Parts: sequence; C-alpha cells; structure tokens
Amino acid sequence: MSKAIDVLMIEDVEDDAELVLLRLRQAGYTPHHIRVQSAAMVETALRQQPWDIVISDYAMPSFSGLEALRIVRAFDRDLPFILVSGTVGEEFAVEAMRSGANDYILKDNLTRLVPAIDRELRDAEDRRKRRQAEKSLYEERERALVTLHSIGDGVITTDRDGNVDYMNPVAEGISGWTHGEARGRPLTEVLPLISEASRQPMPSPAQTCLRSGNVVNLEENVLLVNRRGEEYHIEDSAAPIFNREDQVIGVVLVFHDVTQERRMARQISWQATHDSLTGLSNRGEFDTLLVELIEDSANSQHQHALLYLDLDQFKVINDTCGHSAGDELLKELSQLLVRHLPENASLARLGGDEFGVLLDNSDIDQSRQIAERILRVVESFQFRWENSSFDMSVSIGLVPISGDGLTPSFALSAADVACFVAKESGRRRIHVYQEGDAEHTRHHSEMQWVSRINQAMKENRFELFRQAIVPLQGDSRELHYELLIRLREADGSLVPPGLFIPSAERYNLMSSLDRWVIETAFQYYDQLRQYEPDTAARTRFSINLSGASFNDDSLYAFIRTQLENYGVPTAQICFEITETAAVFNLENASRFIRNMKDMGCRFALDDFGSGLSSFAYLKNLPVDFLKIDGSFVKDMVTDAMDSAIVSAINQVGHVLGIQTIAEFVENDAILERLRDLGVDYAQGYGVGKPEPMPVPAPLAKLAE
Repeated sequence: MSKAIDVLMIEDVEDDAELVLLRLRQAGYTPHHIRVQSAAMVETALRQQPWDIVISDYAMPSFSGLEALRIVRAFDRDLPFILVSGTVGEEFAVEAMRSGANDYILKDNLTRLVPAIDRELRDAEDRRKRRQAEKSLYEERERALVTLHSIGDGVITTDRDGNVDYMNPVAEGISGWTHGEARGRPLTEVLPLISEASRQPMPSPAQTCLRSGNVVNLEENVLLVNRRGEEYHIEDSAAPIFNREDQVIGVVLVFHDVTQERRMARQISWQATHDSLTGLSNRGEFDTLLVELIEDSANSQHQHALLYLDLDQFKVINDTCGHSAGDELLKELSQLLVRHLPENASLARLGGDEFGVLLDNSDIDQSRQIAERILRVVESFQFRWENSSFDMSVSIGLVPISGDGLTPSFALSAADVACFVAKESGRRRIHVYQEGDAEHTRHHSEMQWVSRINQAMKENRFELFRQAIVPLQGDSRELHYELLIRLREADGSLVPPGLFIPSAERYNLMSSLDRWVIETAFQYYDQLRQYEPDTAARTRFSINLSGASFNDDSLYAFIRTQLENYGVPTAQICFEITETAAVFNLENASRFIRNMKDMGCRFALDDFGSGLSSFAYLKNLPVDFLKIDGSFVKDMVTDAMDSAIVSAINQVGHVLGIQTIAEFVENDAILERLRDLGVDYAQGYGVGKPEPMPVPAPLAKLAE
C-alpha cells in the first residue's frame, strides 16, 4: 500500500528532482510535491500548506541549501530537512548538520535517501506525539490544580454571628464534630486555632472576615486542635457571603490538612542540612557554620578551630566486608563521637570516611586537647562485623581560626592538608596546620601522583573493566556496559579508582585518563566487531567523562577522529557525565552534548538527583538516559521517601522521553521494585559486578 507524502523540493534542476521522486515512488511513497528554487518561493510554499519533509539541493545558481535551511528552521524548527547534492563537501555537510539539517546525501548515493526519509518521518511523528503528551499532561495538571484550589478539603459555613451553619464530611473528620453537633455553635469552639510557637489561641479568620467583608487567609504556623485533642497543620481561607443588598450574612471557610506536607517539608529541610546515613550535619551545613565562625573571629577576635578527621582503615573494611559494613561503621562511630564531644563542638560528615569538627570559642591548646580525646575515643573503639573485628584509628588535621585573613575554602584546604600530613607521618596522630604546610604538601602530592599516573600510562598499566546495565522492561538482546578504569600496580595489584581519581581530578590529569579510556574502548569495539560481529552489533558502551573534559576544546575533535579511525558506530557509544559536573559547566556541557548527539552518540546524566535543582537543568541538557543516584536506590525498599524520589525521577524522565537507569541495585527486592515502577535499566552488584573486559573468543583461541 502506497504512503502519501508531501514533499517540498528545493531544486533548480527538474531532472534531479524527478530522480528523487522516482526513488520515493519505488519505495512505496506517493509524493505530492512542489519544486521551488528561490528564497521567496520557499517562504510562499511554507505558508501555503504543511509539509512532511523538505529535500533541498545544496548549490543553486542564486540560492544555497544553507539559506533554505535557515528559512525552514525559522518557520518550523522540527520540519525534517535533508540535503541532497552532488557537490557538498564534508566541511559544508558538517556545517549544515550543525545548522539544523537532519541529514545530507550525495546524489550519486541515493540508496540512503529512502531510509533517511523513513527515519526522519518517524522521528518527526515521535516529536509530535511527545509534544501532544506534554500538552495533555499540562492541561490535566492545570485542571487538577484549579479543582483542588476551588474546593479544598474541608468546608464550613457560618451565619452572620460566626456560628456554624454547615460542615462537609471532611471538615467533620478533621474537627471531630458532626454537622448536627456543631450546628449553631461558635466556629471558634468547633475549630479552635493556636500558635504553633506560643501555644496561645489565634484569632479565627472567619471572625476577621465577618468584620471586614474581605477574604482572609490563615497565618502560617497555626495549629488546629480538634475535639479529640489531635493537632493538625491547616491552610485555610475565609470568604464573606453576601445577600442581594450586599450585606455580609456569613462566611465560607475552606481549609485542608497540610500536616503531612509540613512534616515532609521539615524532613526535606533536615535532609538538606544533614547526612542521611549518620544523621550528622552535611558538608553544606558545615560550610555555613564555618563561614559564621570565620566572620565571628574576624569581627570579635574570638578563637575557634577546625578539625578534619579521616578514618585510617575504612577502605580495608569496605573492601573486606562490603559497603553495608562500611555504612554501619560510620553510623556507630558518628554516635560515639557525638557522645564524647563538648557542647561547643559541631560535628559533620564531609564525605566518605571524612568528618569535620568546628570548635566554638576554643583556643589552640583547648582544641588540641579535644583532638587528643577524639584520638583516644576512636582507638578504644573496636568495630565488629559478623565474625570479624577491627581496631580503629583516625588522623586529624587541626586549623586554628583566629583573626582576619582566613577564607572558608583555604581553611578546609589547610585542614585537608594537615590531615594528609598526619596520615603520611604514620596515622593515629594530630597535625596542626602552620603556614607553609599547604604549599609543601600539595607540591609533594602532585609530584607523587603525576609520576605514578604518567608511569602507569607509559607502561600501559591502566585497564578497562565493565559493569552490566540490564534492561528491566520487556525482552531485549541489547548488551549495555559502563566502562570503568583501573590501575594495575607494578606488583600486579589493582588500585581502586577511589585512590587515584581524586588526585587526577585535583591535578588536571583527568583529561588524559578520559582520552585513554575513549581510545581503548574504541580499539576494543573494533576487535569485537572483527571477531564477534553479532555481539558487537548488540553492544553499547557507556564512557564516563570528567568535568575537566568539558573545558577541553579539542576533545570533540579527538573523539570524532577516534570514531573515524576505528569505524565505531556512534549509536553504540553513550557518554556519561555526573549531574554535578554538568551543572557546574552547564554551557560547555550543553554545547558538547548537542555536538556529540549530532554525530549520533548518546548521553547519560550520572548521579541524577544528587543536586539541589536537578529537574531545572534537564531542559538545557538533551540527554538520553538519567542514572538515578544510588543513594536513593539502595534503601528504596525500606525507605518510602527514597522510593518516592526514584518514582518521581523516573516519571519526569519518561515524560521528557528520557530512559532511566537505577544505580546501586544490590538485591532482588530492589530489582523487583524498580521493575514495578517502570524504571528502564538497572546497574549494581545485584545484577552484575565490575569485571575485566573479556577478550573476544576467536582472538583468545589464537592467543592460546
């Protein structure tokens, strides 16, 4: 059955246009077309009727394909536009694609024409359906909001004296009064309001409304104490009821219970300033307190101190017993420290196994005594997990906060350096920061890590591992892996990325590591395609890019060159960037993502949900996948808040046409919950642990 298609042909040679139309007819299309060859004719044709697709020559006597493209894009940014030309070179083709062309095809290779048209028509239809879905969703939401705002949850009307005249069932349930019991009673008796802070009675908005004749809203932080003594946070408004003579004859009070919302708001507020694992203050809250102490010291000459704590054997426990044991250790140790710190101390978890302590009004001698107490407390603690026990110790960096001239970033950096010196000096000790430490230690650390990483590069001791990303919805033969980098020491032992990646990031080595991963991954794919072509066709690799790479203007050209060198299909490559790095480099990240997607690569936004404004940035980052931050996924079966966050991210992603990947999937219970929520993919130890990249089977046999 033929398919009708409306084609706007921008072509000065009629025979060439007929050749294109012939191809369409041979493919089963019935083309209805108009041929134009000037800017004015293009504009007229666009206004005359809707078009399914625009097919344009590149070079015409008085008109160019790029000019046509600009006119079409100004009229309709989604209308498929394909260049068909015998003269366009690669440079001009790339320019056209960047300007918004959907494809370019040489006239001597028209076999690509019909598949390209098929693809662009499908994509255009998908875009239309998505926009329609978004419109429907928006309209439905607006209707729901209007309805909720109109009727509220509870409704009470009064007479002109403020006595109850009517209550709906919801108002009965919240107040504890039935309609019959409440009728004729003062509203202040049926709906008594008190201040949450002072517990004193609050004026009824209905009485104020009766006196003023105006709509009155309830103040915030007001509690309703019902007949049963139960307390509710409510939001309400009172509106006057007028008779024909414009006299106030009563009030209608519309209110709803926001107790749960207030509780969740307090919880969210708490979570914004606290670490979810230990319950301690988090890094953001710690930074705020540090700024306050530094400002106080500058203004009042009070002496304070900052302690930077780093557990000495945490990674051993994590690697030996797993993350669950590491989490339990952090919780137990946090509780221990809270019990033994003085009242003027503020304890926070800064990340991983690192803690910070701020000491208010504490001079250097007092601060050192407190640090020594922490050393003794931690050393006396023995962590037990299953059949194993571990002695603990901590290294502490101490930075005095006194007088002017200290900045928060420098104080934290100095404390980090002092802690590093304590570790390097044998651990289980305190190092007090003194001027000059930071520069010396930074120089030493930089040289050490630059040497180790560059030597590993030179000796080819970096290795690629992979971890499976498993589809959860329906059957799929797709093989999707995230590629991970490991460093092999000269003695054969593996160095986990957590040890060398932070230093590589700090000392600007990440771009080199990123390039090594990209080229090595493309080499591997080339081998896979040669020896296992069926497997290669089903395999997609996800490659992590650091934030530093987005500031590397030559990375785009490097990737394109490597793709061409190894003949890797761009559709098989997905690049990942963390939400934090993307937001920090938003303009560069957005431009880079769009350029790579124009080449056909895909993009994933990693650790999504960890930022404070995650959803707000999605419209600027045209990604294909959202990787839901594992901190929400790992406890979602037992934590309703985490489950709700995962569900919300998944729903928003799907509304935007973005597939979702859950990280930290460690067991079958999490897997089934994700499947029920409709999450598209899962990644974690529960579905596949990181493993070395396997050698293609035929190549392995040859090696044998």
